Amino acid sequence: MAKRALITGITGQDGSYLAELLLEKGYEVYGLVRRTSTQRFSRISHIQDHLHLISGDMLDQTSLQEALREAQPDEVYNLAAQSFVQTSWRQPVFTGDVTALGVTRLLDAIRHVNPAIRFYQASSSEIFGKVQEVPQRETTPLYPRSPYGVAKAYGHWITINYRESYNMFAVSGILFNHESERRGIEFVTRKVTYNVARIKLGMAKELRLGNLDAQRDWGFAGDYVRAMWLMLQQPTPDDYVIATGETHTVQKLVETAFSYVGLNWRDYVVQDPAFMRPAEVDLLVGDPSKAGRQLGWEPTMTFTELIHRMVEADLKLLRDGGTED
Repeated sequence: MAKRALITGITGQDGSYLAELLLEKGYEVYGLVRRTSTQRFSRISHIQDHLHLISGDMLDQTSLQEALREAQPDEVYNLAAQSFVQTSWRQPVFTGDVTALGVTRLLDAIRHVNPAIRFYQASSSEIFGKVQEVPQRETTPLYPRSPYGVAKAYGHWITINYRESYNMFAVSGILFNHESERRGIEFVTRKVTYNVARIKLGMAKELRLGNLDAQRDWGFAGDYVRAMWLMLQQPTPDDYVIATGETHTVQKLVETAFSYVGLNWRDYVVQDPAFMRPAEVDLLVGDPSKAGRQLGWEPTMTFTELIHRMVEADLKLLRDGGTED
């Protein structure tokens, strides 16, 4: 009998790549989707006929329990969140309710419906924030620097608590920044590649950004969802840092994208204080050695390949008359 998986956040970047991976592995895939006036299924439209979509909300405990009863999953991947750091400063309570307490609601629903379900929590490198050591690993002390980071730290620790208190197979993947052409336009990598494409095609004249010196560990989202699946196939539950182990500045990201289309970034980029964070996270770089040893996982795409892929996809999108998602 085919395994069953339930993915929250299935319409997002990670959810769409994970759904593809699980379908390839023969899973029956269910996805939790919020009822909204405008449905945005563009990332999963090519596989939607192979998915079972269930209405539910991370703010509503009853809907989560009903989704579990309907899907009867062997595995649950919690990718749902208010996932944009900048927005978390404007909507800190909502971010906490969805990104932090939503994890508790889902874990408790699993505990009551079927505690044998294996659970994956999408943790984040933002829990390290003002980093206490470089590189960051599973044992690095947490020091989040945004409401989003704080909410993710809560989700991380409540997952550990349910694992230890109720003997549940519950794991957290501490994923560092992972990108693709499916990334939302509000995230800096996609903002850069989309606007570089617009500038190249004569549709824009400048790109406004915040801190160009911030350093991040950027990888390919398709690689990172494979790590999520691997974590739930292990004999015992554990937490893992998933990263490339390499860091690049936002300026390097900009240089790489503009050079791909033969332009000098200095002619187009404007630093704008409006895009500065109230409390900046300056350096995030992960140590994925534990995932390499225990999961056999390693990234397959380089930073330069990733950015070139994203620029190329945005050029095609705009030439075809599309818009960002």
